[in-house]
Amino acid sequence: MAVARHSGARRLGAVALEICAVAALYWGSAEIGLLQEQVRGQVTPLWPPSGIALASLLLRGPRVWPGIALGAFLVNISLGPSFLAVLTIAAGNTLAPVCSYALLRRAGFRSEMNRLRDALALIFLGAFTGMLVSATVGTGTLVLTGVLDAGDFWPTWSVWWTGDAVGVLTVTPVLLILRSARRPRGAPLSRWVEGILLVAVTICVGFVETGTTPLLFLGFPLLIWAAFRFGLAGAAPCALAVSIFAIIAAAQNAGPFAGHDLFTNMITLQAFNGSVSLTALLLGAAVNERAQTEREIALACGQLAEMVTKIAASDRRPALPAGEGEKAVKSERGVRDTAPK
Repeated sequence: MAVARHSGARRLGAVALEICAVAALYWGSAEIGLLQEQVRGQVTPLWPPSGIALASLLLRGPRVWPGIALGAFLVNISLGPSFLAVLTIAAGNTLAPVCSYALLRRAGFRSEMNRLRDALALIFLGAFTGMLVSATVGTGTLVLTGVLDAGDFWPTWSVWWTGDAVGVLTVTPVLLILRSARRPRGAPLSRWVEGILLVAVTICVGFVETGTTPLLFLGFPLLIWAAFRFGLAGAAPCALAVSIFAIIAAAQNAGPFAGHDLFTNMITLQAFNGSVSLTALLLGAAVNERAQTEREIALACGQLAEMVTKIAASDRRPALPAGEGEKAVKSERGVRDTAPK
């Protein structure tokens, strides 16, 4: 009894620690996301907490949802117009990733994301569908409390929804990949050099994106290179980096964001971020699925060759010396002839 009680206390302590860790990560990432706020100090074009919340549920299970709720409450307590509004917005921010988690589990989503269907599920169920909850609840609360005019509902809702969706599309895959990341064994030096070169080119493209010349499209060849050479492990971090640089450019009104109003810049930015995320996820997942299929085919061929070898070995019978075979046949015939009928 004492052992069982001690074991139960340890499990509760571990769960409490996980909940506190999720709350801290949610709050910290929210503070980073709010650095690029666009509407009323709390609606941003990229909301990392949504990606962290969904990844936490996928990796640790639904038991960590109180950490998401606590983190959302701590973030909104200093932003909300009233205590009731804070609770409502925090509830929406909690329900959104929980709904995404339920939809993904219903669709048979795998955290390894080694199938194209996993990427499609994350895009259309985890990001586009699940995040409708937080955007609708949050924007509706701001309108009902008089913080926003009714005419500002759809512009604010669109920024809120796309910000949460982009957070899922860019942050969640990176966290899922980090969980299963391993140091490659036996990788040649050229592979390490190519990886370092990819990081350097990503940084260079980021500086170009934040410059005065509208060259956002340079991110797409980079994503294609990362996806085909490194799979989702290379494409997902590149997509996150390219999106962050684009957000910085929009905040500075640089490049293609210069000389436009907020609504136009948000449409341009979110269309670009959405395209970047879709390209990275779909290409990376397709490459991973192809590599997984090749490994399965190679394994099946190896097992088939081994089976054929065993069958061939079992069919080999020792050959009789010359003349012995004929004697054996005659002896067998004599036995049959003398047998009683």
